[in-house]
Amino acid sequence: MASKSSSTPAPLTFDLEQPLVDKIEELREALGLRSTSEVVRLAISKFNFEKFKSDAAEHRQISVRLPGDQRTLLKKAAKAKRASIGELLRVAIEGLAVAPAPKKAAAPAKKKARR
Repeated sequence: MASKSSSTPAPLTFDLEQPLVDKIEELREALGLRSTSEVVRLAISKFNFEKFKSDAAEHRQISVRLPGDQRTLLKKAAKAKRASIGELLRVAIEGLAVAPAPKKAAAPAKKKARR
């Protein structure tokens, strides 16, 4: 079976915030390029990847068990807010970290044994 040539363009899908998508369109028009792909290829060809240092925090994937009602709530909220479930979970957990811990009810005092 023949392998694809490295020069054959292949689709690559990734997520960008809207202001960056807008900038790509501005660059496309200003530079006289025909497509978004041309802007991205130009950016890759000019960028010095050797000097790049990521400021992103280390990520780790976790798995949790949620009751069906919470799963449904997350899915509906993500769709309504046009956000990912992960994004909603991150802000929910970050918000919990700054919330005061719930106070525990005081345990009833033990009665002393009579002698």
